[in-house]
Amino acid sequence: MKHESLKQKRIVSLIFFLIYLGCALLMAQTEPLKYIAYKTSKPILIDGKADELSWELAPWSEDFIDIKGVKTPLYKTNVKMLWDDDYFYFFAELKEPHVWGTLKQRDTVIFYNNDFEIFIDPDGDTHDYMEFEMNALNTLWDLFLTKPYRNHPKVLDSWDIQGIKTAVHIDGSLNDASDIDEGWSVEIALPWKVLVEANVHNKIPENEFWRVNFSRVNWNFDLDQGTYSRKKDAAGNFLPEFNWVWSPQGVINMHEPEKWGYVLFSPDLTGEEKDFTFPRDEHLKWYLYELYRDLRDEKKRKVIWKKNEGENVFTGPERIFFGQAVKPKLEKLEDEFSLWVRSPFSNEKLVVKNDGKFKNYASQ
Repeated sequence: MKHESLKQKRIVSLIFFLIYLGCALLMAQTEPLKYIAYKTSKPILIDGKADELSWELAPWSEDFIDIKGVKTPLYKTNVKMLWDDDYFYFFAELKEPHVWGTLKQRDTVIFYNNDFEIFIDPDGDTHDYMEFEMNALNTLWDLFLTKPYRNHPKVLDSWDIQGIKTAVHIDGSLNDASDIDEGWSVEIALPWKVLVEANVHNKIPENEFWRVNFSRVNWNFDLDQGTYSRKKDAAGNFLPEFNWVWSPQGVINMHEPEKWGYVLFSPDLTGEEKDFTFPRDEHLKWYLYELYRDLRDEKKRKVIWKKNEGENVFTGPERIFFGQAVKPKLEKLEDEFSLWVRSPFSNEKLVVKNDGKFKNYASQ
């Protein structure tokens, strides 16, 4: 009997451990996707077709997935990236049986049409990032955000990517409901002279990575005498859009830049796909942002912080990274706070401030 009782206790303990492990994994951020953008020495003609050899050698991204990271989208989407001394290039292929668009004025809200979107945070601090959108009519919307919407940013809607080049190719017919299309593709050249203004050193990031993500907004549609429009329900309300992305966000919100993918700028274009490993400090950074999002969510807060005696400093739950135990700290000062860890890998202090901005400080 004693042996059976001990066995049952072990089984119960194992069940509780698995439940705890499941909760921990549920809380943890999904590892972002990564891509190596290779340098091309050949000129790229921006015509929406990507016929050049450099594009043929460049690898495709993973298939886009629903923004929450679970459902497979109705239509397939993939991107490629390249760069040279003047531009950061993008080519996207969007499968779609009905290619349509109505918006023709620059800097209007393009995602009210089916669109393709690019998000770029050069220095990876979640602040001062760029958003670009375009539809099948090659109508553009470019804007600059000083912070994510959760942190009440200034949205610079009149900001333009000067010198941008874009083109659309329709594999089928545009705004013609009488046939079935294959889809549409976009080709984009963003000039470095604009992009690097938001970088830490104002230089092209060769052998460095930037945080980048892509979104495709797709709507169900109505037809009225051959004219496309967003579909409405019986009450006259627009049906919700589909949001398909490259690197999953986990929530319906593109404006959590800490979840975007990583693009490494390689000087080599050989046609042989390579890989790169995330720096270990990036894993710590993801953990800090998990804690940050939890701290901001007062109604659903899960993390318990233990106060250090006599200080305005709290200690958070320990987590193991590559065999090293890390204990985050929460420092409170009046209306401000900061989350930080001391990296056991670089010995740098990694900090997320109350406004969401990330900074790292070299060891003293």
